Amino acid sequence: MVIFQKHDTKTMNIAVYTGSFNPMHIGHLSVLRYLLDEGGYDMVYLIVSPQNPFKDSSLADSGEKRYEAACRSIEEHGFGSRVKVDDIELKMEAPSYTIRTLDALQKREPQNSFTLAVGGDNLHELPLWKEGKRILTQYGVVVYPRSGRDIEHDCAVLKQQHREEELRLGKEHKALKIKLLKQAPLVDISSTQLREMLEGGKDISNFV
Repeated sequence: MVIFQKHDTKTMNIAVYTGSFNPMHIGHLSVLRYLLDEGGYDMVYLIVSPQNPFKDSSLADSGEKRYEAACRSIEEHGFGSRVKVDDIELKMEAPSYTIRTLDALQKREPQNSFTLAVGGDNLHELPLWKEGKRILTQYGVVVYPRSGRDIEHDCAVLKQQHREEELRLGKEHKALKIKLLKQAPLVDISSTQLREMLEGGKDISNFV
């Protein structure tokens, strides 16, 4: 008689880093390294977003090209298997909502734990996102600093507003899962700036 033994599957803590990455630059790479080396995550899933061509015409029909470019960048910078470039959003039906992406990842890999990585400029706006409160309570966010935002202050305000809302509605308390990367390096460069430099004929090799 053959006895099949059940093997435990290790739960991996995975940071989900979404964006257009048009192009990927040293700011993105710096965030990836910090998430892996200091953030305590086993892996980062780099999710290439389809974006809205009405918002930025340079992104129209460029999803596959941006995905391929991101794959090359991750390989060239030696991240190996620690970073997975994922095109899951490019294959999903519009509209592209972050909560749908997180739910799809969790359904695909129920053994793993997913946390959304966001810039400090997005933290205070998260409750306004599609099911933003569920993102914060079910999955949680890891926040890297951005110029012009005090992430400690924004975090405190969010938690206070959340507590007040739960008390007002008589809901059972669900803590917001927010992790601040206060010591992460601040790199003030954006993909938009790099595209403008390219259009102006400038060399951007030092930034990608």
